[in-house]
Amino acid sequence: MEPTAHFTKTALPGIGARYDLDTQSGRHLSVVVHQDGRRVLGLHDPEDEDSCRDAAQLDPGESLALAGLLKPDPVRYLRQHVEIDLVTEHIPVTKRSPFAGRMLGATQARTKTGASIVAVLRRTDAVPSPTPDFRFAIGDVLVVVGTREGVDAVAELIAGG
Repeated sequence: MEPTAHFTKTALPGIGARYDLDTQSGRHLSVVVHQDGRRVLGLHDPEDEDSCRDAAQLDPGESLALAGLLKPDPVRYLRQHVEIDLVTEHIPVTKRSPFAGRMLGATQARTKTGASIVAVLRRTDAVPSPTPDFRFAIGDVLVVVGTREGVDAVAELIAGG
């Protein structure tokens, strides 16, 4: 999601800087960033943009919290607007698995299922992008990405089904 708003910056000597934004709906907003980290959010009178109708002073923590609320969630946007059928699951390598002690390449997981083993979690370590010669151990947890069907097929394959 590309930003479409453009701020104008005005230096405020001895204070900090003021950033002004005219919204698409015609509102004029400003943020004064003080040198000590405080912010003042201003809502201006539509008839007189030099006149601030209301203002709220925010400390750095409040500014950060507000920014978090205002920041769009690109993942949620994609989920709502783009058809993505990928899932991620953690699949354990148990003592019953025919692949415990064997190499990733022996599973032929991607060839057989279309899903990918993108990482292996081992105790307190993570191995991203394991190579075909990576040897699985009992207790490893495989991070698998693919379609629902592909991930289910990897789970069945690793379990020995």
